[in-house]
Amino acid sequence: MEDSTLKRLKRVRGQVDGVIKMYEECRECTDVITQIAAVRAALSAVAKELLTDEAVMCAKTKKTGKLDTLLKQLFDIS
Repeated sequence: MEDSTLKRLKRVRGQVDGVIKMYEECRECTDVITQIAAVRAALSAVAKELLTDEAVMCAKTKKTGKLDTLLKQLFDIS
């Protein structure tokens, strides 16, 4: 049984395959860019999900230094 993260990553892979096909077919630039933006958003969502899960694990195991780093990544704080 696949977990939700793996399903989301496979969906992203399908989106990338679609972008490649669109590019090969010389589709309108704006259409290709729109799909690339959708792929980026989907990957960002997966990354946030993974970081959130890891942050929760760090909080439970009291790894505060690692938790601080993960939270900064999650919220894109410098």
